Amino acid sequence: MNRAFRDPVRLIPLLFAGAIAIGTLALMLPFAAASGEPAPLLTALFTATSAVAVTGLVTVDTGTYWSGFGQGAILVMFQIGGFGIMAAATLLGMIAGRGFGLRDRMATQVEREGLRLASTASLLKLILAITVTVEVLLAAILAFRFATSWNMAPLGAAWHGLFHAVSAFNNAGFSTFSDSVMGFQNDAVILVPIALAVVVSALGFPVMEDWREHGRDWRHWTLHSKMTLAGTVLLLLAGFLATLVMEWNNPGTLGPMSVGSKLLNAGFHSVMPRTAGFNSLDMGAYREETLIVNYVLMFIGGGSAGTAGGIKITTFMVLLAIVLAEVLRRRDAGMFGRRFGHALERQALTVASIALLLVLCATMFITSMTRLPLQDVLFETISAFATVGLSTGITAQLPPSALLVLVVLMFVGRVGTITAATALALGGSDRPYRYPEENPIVG
Repeated sequence: MNRAFRDPVRLIPLLFAGAIAIGTLALMLPFAAASGEPAPLLTALFTATSAVAVTGLVTVDTGTYWSGFGQGAILVMFQIGGFGIMAAATLLGMIAGRGFGLRDRMATQVEREGLRLASTASLLKLILAITVTVEVLLAAILAFRFATSWNMAPLGAAWHGLFHAVSAFNNAGFSTFSDSVMGFQNDAVILVPIALAVVVSALGFPVMEDWREHGRDWRHWTLHSKMTLAGTVLLLLAGFLATLVMEWNNPGTLGPMSVGSKLLNAGFHSVMPRTAGFNSLDMGAYREETLIVNYVLMFIGGGSAGTAGGIKITTFMVLLAIVLAEVLRRRDAGMFGRRFGHALERQALTVASIALLLVLCATMFITSMTRLPLQDVLFETISAFATVGLSTGITAQLPPSALLVLVVLMFVGRVGTITAATALALGGSDRPYRYPEENPIVG
């Protein structure tokens, strides 16, 4: 086991695969389904993978298909998946930081500060404290609102509040309501706290640690935190404006709403593609141009070492900086008075390229097996890989082979991005020689 812990690239996938296997068996128990009959293997496997990978895609309605035990098992799975991901990703970041030599550590001191923490115990305690605090507070708010404004029985309100609080903080996107949170699209007391919990958890643990250590003193924050926060604000604003403008007159989404509700739901849906998965609007009624914006937002995802998926904000910001440096003919790419190392730039390009290749291959495979619109299939595959959980409504229509493709995408999208980034940071050594340089024609 000690050897396995020294090789996180093998350890993390095994742990998550084990959790999915146990979750699948739990959901196949007769009393896990509301009907009292064992759930089919594929249904249980898909749901367990979606829960452990904190995705939120489902083939059956969570609130009606599963019994109280089944829903509780799903909650435990995405709680373990979310907390485990935060802990594992942060610890792997620390391991990766230690994998560099003295020269590299001196050259990237600012970037590594966010991951060089006091101790493992202190690290996990902080993650646990933040998780419990946010989830308990959000559960109390939602339960009180469900009971007082939506006339739910106290126990039912408490359960719905807890389920959605844990689901929101872990960016899982599972809901006990058949239409997610569409029934509360005019209730800011429900939508705003859920969105805030999603944003907080999607920032990632290194940012939370920076906030604890330095508060609002921006000057002492790490480059990672600065890039994550700047990218978060940029993407939230872009998603909000795009949704508001493109869906303003759409009769299937924002069209019939008041101005206040339009602003509320556009804001909510600028957060959800960041791998949360709740929807207060009918995604199937979105205009094509709005879906394209969501492709981009989902693919990028949230912050590193958090509960969010996607290629991560910092990866996107590094790629953006590289493009800007090339366009402006600058020698180095960087942000906030710091330049990036060439190894980091190559890692970002590799992660983004592999992610794009996986999504395209999965899309082609599923499209070849179905007659569903390409835009819906592409939305589904990006949502699965980026562990978002949003859907245009085609998940239950997919054949078993396509569902298995999504299972693989959810697993790779959640575990693969962590282990791949770690492998790139830890792996390999330079050859003792270099070939002569020659540049082919590009473009």
